[in-house]
Amino acid sequence: MAKIGFIGLGIMGTPMAINLIKGGHELYTYTRGTTPDSIPEAGATVCANATEVAQKADIIITMVPDTPHVEDVLFGENGVAAGLSAGKIVVDMSSISPVATKEFAKRITELGAEYLDAPVSGGEVGAKAASLTIMVGGKQATFDQVKPLFELMGKNITLVGGYGDGQITKVANQIIVALNIEAVGEALLLAAKAGADPAKVREALMGGFANSRVLEVHGERMVKRTFDPGFRIELHQKDLNLALTTARQLGVALPNTASAQELFNTCSAHGGGAWDHSAIVRALEIMANYEIGQ
Repeated sequence: MAKIGFIGLGIMGTPMAINLIKGGHELYTYTRGTTPDSIPEAGATVCANATEVAQKADIIITMVPDTPHVEDVLFGENGVAAGLSAGKIVVDMSSISPVATKEFAKRITELGAEYLDAPVSGGEVGAKAASLTIMVGGKQATFDQVKPLFELMGKNITLVGGYGDGQITKVANQIIVALNIEAVGEALLLAAKAGADPAKVREALMGGFANSRVLEVHGERMVKRTFDPGFRIELHQKDLNLALTTARQLGVALPNTASAQELFNTCSAHGGGAWDHSAIVRALEIMANYEIGQ
């Protein structure tokens, strides 16, 4: 049984933390705002701040929204760094800047601790089912030590390379996911406007080469108009911003990623920052003046 710290109990973090408790581990938690009742009910110890978590745990996992949040949790007042000692491991499972990640890893390892960046894909569904894809950057020995914990949260777990390589893999993932969702939205909108039943069109496509997890899950959301977030548009905007910023730094053109970001921006302009990212179809519907469910 390991002593694990978990910081960030949002839509993703809460089920991930509970799966670690179900795996028989001792959990120490902290989150900004109110801790969900399910966390202490599952047996976790709620701490006053991130420093206390780091003092009590041997492996400290962070799962927060963006780069500045990770920096604050690690190095801010009452942060993780103040509670670290040699041999402890910090695992950042947030999706943040690959460039900043390398700097965070350097600062943590200089304190005598180890670091992994381990962003995830699979959304709320994957977090609850412990079927997340986990993309890891860091040292092999550290990865081997933490892998049994990853296996309680995910299925497809890969050490991609050194510090930051997990994060760049997640950025690549988010490009593919955004463009797939947008493609499904275009296809179902066109079919609906032409007079076909979009639910039946989706069903037919799931038997062919166009089939995908996105068509299955997000296509259903589009047809049923269920845009309560599994993954919020504002978070996908953040990820595509990381993609476009990194691409600009490397001199790489990502034209369709930029187009998807503009569609997300359209949703946000219509009050949709907190919609599920499948609601990118609503930007297409605004331009077409037609809704799939019409």
